This record gives sequence, C-alpha cells and structure tokens, in this order.
Amino acid sequence: MGIPVLVLGESGSGKSASLRNFDQAEVGIFNVASKPLPFRKPLNKVDGVSYGDIMRRLSAHKLKTYVIDDSQYLLAFEFFDRAKETGYQKFTDIALNFRNLIQFVIRETPADTIVYFLHHTEKREDGSVKAKTIGKMLDEKLTVEGLFSIVLMAQTDGKQHWFLTQNDGFSPVKTPMEMFTEDKIDNDLKLVDTTIREYYNLNNNEKEN
Repeated sequence: MGIPVLVLGESGSGKSASLRNFDQAEVGIFNVASKPLPFRKPLNKVDGVSYGDIMRRLSAHKLKTYVIDDSQYLLAFEFFDRAKETGYQKFTDIALNFRNLIQFVIRETPADTIVYFLHHTEKREDGSVKAKTIGKMLDEKLTVEGLFSIVLMAQTDGKQHWFLTQNDGFSPVKTPMEMFTEDKIDNDLKLVDTTIREYYNLNNNEKEN
C-alpha cells in the first residue's frame, strides 16, 4: 500500500526545483510534458509518459520514490487528444483515468513507495485554491485532494521558495499531526521524503524486509 503525495503550486513556484537534492539513483521522474528540469544535476526521467507507462514502471518496484511532473498534464493532454469528441463520456474517462492512477499507487505499490504528484493549481471565485482539473467530475463527485493524506503547497515571493505544510484557510494543504513542526519549510522534496519515511518508519520496514 503505497503513499501518494500531492504537491500543488502555480507554474514557477518551485515544484520541479524541489527535486534538486535527490541523488540520481534515488528517484524516478515521470516527465509528462517532456520539459527540462530547472537545474544541472542529471536525474533519471522518462519524457512524454502515459498512464500505462507510469503504471508499468511502478509495477516493476525498482525504486522507492517516484515523481509525476506535472501530473495535471495527464488530464490536459487527454482532453486535447479527444477535443473533437462530443458528449460527456470523454470527461468521465479523463476523471476515471486520473482517479485510477492514484488508486493504483495506493493499492498496487509496496508500503515503502512514495509517489509525488506535482500539480498545478487554479483559483475558485471565492479566492481559495484547488488542484487544476478538467471538467467538473473530479471536483464535484470526487475532490482530488481528498485522495491524499499529504498535500503540500509550493509558494514563492520571487526570491525565496518554500512549501506550505499547514492549511491557511485558502488552500487544501494538509499533513498528518506532528509530521512537520513548521508551517513553512524549504522547497526540498528530498527533505520531505526523508521526513515522511521517518514519520511512518518506512526505513525500518525496508530493513526488516
């Protein structure tokens, strides 16, 4: 039973940059949009992946940490591929495919596997922030953020970048009690990964296996 983690943020907020402190052998990156990483360090990434590509590689269980960057493009690219289709069925399929990927991570990967979904945000009319989706099904019938126990928010003031770990009343950020002692932490996904593994004793489980 793997752990999906949602990392929300606007473009340029530091989501991809947060991968900078991983070693090459530690993380596998599913680069949906095939964009270059914003730093020089080489990391293992697969460009232009589909749902099937991601699930096949997760099934191999070769690594303990994976990143889907940017996961909202799985929704957007499928929408554009099917743009000429009429009717509501395509929106149902788009929602189901994304939901099934999250459920696959939870049900089909080992307990010490963490998959980070780096995902763009959008604002509601009331000023609150949510995960960017396609159509209303994921919002009204499911709520994407509800499938994650850990939701972080990448933010920046133009000079510094950080992750928000606690809800500020306008975002769906949430983390388990006492996992993080500060409301804001450095946008370092390696640090986040270490913290999650220590909190759930995943390193101990790995040694026992």
